[in-house]
Amino acid sequence: MTAMGIFTKFLELIYPPRCHICRTFLADGKNSSAHFCDDCLNSLVKITSPMCPVCGTPFESRVEQDHLCGECLEKMPYFDMLTAPYLYKGGIMDVIHQIKYSGKTYLAKSLGAMLSASARERFGETKGMLIMPVPLHPKRLKERGFNQSLVLARAVAPILDTRIDFLSLRRVRYTRPQTGLKRDERQRNVKGAFELAENPGLKGKTVILVDDVTTTGSTLNECARVLKRAGCERVFCLALARAVW
Repeated sequence: MTAMGIFTKFLELIYPPRCHICRTFLADGKNSSAHFCDDCLNSLVKITSPMCPVCGTPFESRVEQDHLCGECLEKMPYFDMLTAPYLYKGGIMDVIHQIKYSGKTYLAKSLGAMLSASARERFGETKGMLIMPVPLHPKRLKERGFNQSLVLARAVAPILDTRIDFLSLRRVRYTRPQTGLKRDERQRNVKGAFELAENPGLKGKTVILVDDVTTTGSTLNECARVLKRAGCERVFCLALARAVW
């Protein structure tokens, strides 16, 4: 064991790690995550069928077969598929808030496996794909100090055997937060907010867009529109949680 490893073990004896959701101690050897206890992980509300196979919208229905939602039937999105493993409620909402507003970016490491499993289940073999985080506007990035979507992208990229590109896609227009906006207002709010760097070399590529939370998918769809216009063959979208619209 390295000196740093010995020091870490020593600190854990003095300050036993706690679950970042319920604050119970994790030193009992019954926990499968470095930051969360099994009870809290098992309490996360998973999104399961029936759902829209394109945008991932879950349905409250007894019929378990997936089918297109009304929005996708009316107008297919630019992205090929959007998936999120969890509903934006309870423990996962707490974790996202800790990352986003308290700067606990290290928590993303424990979420990487869960996100990666969702990506492989829905997207298939991911090796050779390109991962892009949804970018923040420079003003918002300066305020927060980091991009939570990039933090998540860095957690999943090694597991999915993909390369990260966080420079090609840029947010060029400062937009108001999407919270509280209606669907059409959300679409207008992000229209023209993203651009690509010159000669990004994306023709024929498959891109996985990563974000922390999605609601209507408007932001991801606008990013996908820009990427498809640049020649991307497929655009998949991966969010940690979905807020039900």
